Amino acid sequence: MTSMPRAADASPISRPSRRGAAPPAWLVVALACAGQFLVVLDVSVVNVALPSMRADLGMSAPGLQWVVNAYAIAFAGFMLLGGRAGDLYGRKRMFLVGLALFTLASLCGGLAHDGWQLLLARAVQGLGAAVLAPSTLTIVTSAVAEGAARARAIATWTAVGAGGGAAGGLVGGVLVDTLSWRWVLLINVPIGAVVLVSALRWLPESRAGDRRRLDLPGAVLVTAGLGVLAYGISQTEAEGWTAAATLVPLAAGLALIALFLVVEARTAAPLMPLGLFRARAVSSANAAMFLAGSAMFCMWFFMTLYAQNVLGYSPLEAGLALVPSSLAVLLGSKSAPRFMPVLGARNVAVIGTLLAAVGFGWQSLMTVRGDYLTEIMFPGILMMLGAGLTATPLAALATSGAAPGEAGLVSGLINTSRTMGGSLGLAVMSTLAAARTARAAGGGGSTAEALTEGYALAFRTGAGVLLGGVVLMVVWLPWGKGAVPAVARVSASADGEVVVDAEGVEGAEGAEGVEGVEGVEGAGPAVVSDPAVVSDGAASTRFEK
Repeated sequence: MTSMPRAADASPISRPSRRGAAPPAWLVVALACAGQFLVVLDVSVVNVALPSMRADLGMSAPGLQWVVNAYAIAFAGFMLLGGRAGDLYGRKRMFLVGLALFTLASLCGGLAHDGWQLLLARAVQGLGAAVLAPSTLTIVTSAVAEGAARARAIATWTAVGAGGGAAGGLVGGVLVDTLSWRWVLLINVPIGAVVLVSALRWLPESRAGDRRRLDLPGAVLVTAGLGVLAYGISQTEAEGWTAAATLVPLAAGLALIALFLVVEARTAAPLMPLGLFRARAVSSANAAMFLAGSAMFCMWFFMTLYAQNVLGYSPLEAGLALVPSSLAVLLGSKSAPRFMPVLGARNVAVIGTLLAAVGFGWQSLMTVRGDYLTEIMFPGILMMLGAGLTATPLAALATSGAAPGEAGLVSGLINTSRTMGGSLGLAVMSTLAAARTARAAGGGGSTAEALTEGYALAFRTGAGVLLGGVVLMVVWLPWGKGAVPAVARVSASADGEVVVDAEGVEGAEGAEGVEGVEGVEGAGPAVVSDPAVVSDGAASTRFEK
């Protein structure tokens, strides 16, 4: 593992984008938040459009998962690389490159006439998001002086992320109902163009002094490995586990991931320093987040399909139906820091996961004539309330196991673990659901009954995975209270986004300039942004190192 840079070396080097007076701070914050909003919105906005996409483009039910997974895998694989690129080449430059790529891919996706065109566009969107997102918070913190004003700016940034995630279903429902599914992607084009032109004119440039090279081979290997492995899993439904069409991609995916680990162990500037996982708190919290993410990531996917394909909800009705669940995410992640000082971080994570497992089990009892209150709203609230209660303590435990200078990097790793787990979990759940649906349809059941059986199996499997996660947490996560004053504050989203504020921590200056972390002057927030999740607004706590 490479040594941490000194604070003096990692302080951002800023300059105005044009000669003359610097742009007002509020404008810089607004532009950065607009970029973050687009990236977060595009994760959830596509869910209610999935049935319409499938009908229009003739996509298969198992293939529909790739509308979500193509974005998530590309984002997860290149997120830390995007943060490092911002450090080396300039945050404004990476913001512009990422936003241009994201906007162009949105246009191509909205105009797609075949399923493969849409999936390719979604993958490029994910790559653009991975380049864009890590720069947004650093641009915010660099534009505002440290203190109360910066805290308000960060709160604005996280609130915008929360709003984008929570509003995605509703916005998508309105667009699909009033226009077409294409507009859940095309809406990004005019907004992205306006933000792009404004950012080119007004955003100041900044970069870190550290000049370590990019670990491009690592990013490509882990992204390819995840994608090929997920493809192999999806093949099991049609080909079976012993067919060459299944075994070859599974073996190739595992080989690529193994090669990624070899590269990370040997490179001088690894994307994912493997030495971090020697700490029990880091390894156990990442494993727990991987399992939790593999189940919870699937909730929105199957709930929207059930609401529309079985219960006959319109896209707008489906979006409205999931609003209480979105609010439950925010409530859980805001409440977790209040319980952690009393119960301990590990116990809060266990309680949250158990609560989510109960919700998944309840949802697995769904019927063809499901009642909204008992078969969508209440189980959905339990699932997402549990998700919110789980992620914050896991984030705190993971970062508590790292040296202060590595806290931001570890926060990036746990975000990546959540997204990777979610991608593979969605591949597994979709395959199981499709296989059960096919068997039920072959047995003479109606289409609605067959789909319901498939979705129910996915939720039962999710409940089992979460219970396995509970066992892992009880056995492996470290004991101890989750909050001790004057150490380090952690903000974590309901699904894993982490903001580590190292202010006041001895040696915290090392948190700046770490790979995937956007450093700011004076030992301020060390952050890795994950737009694939919903932010909790500003939930933070202090934890014991």
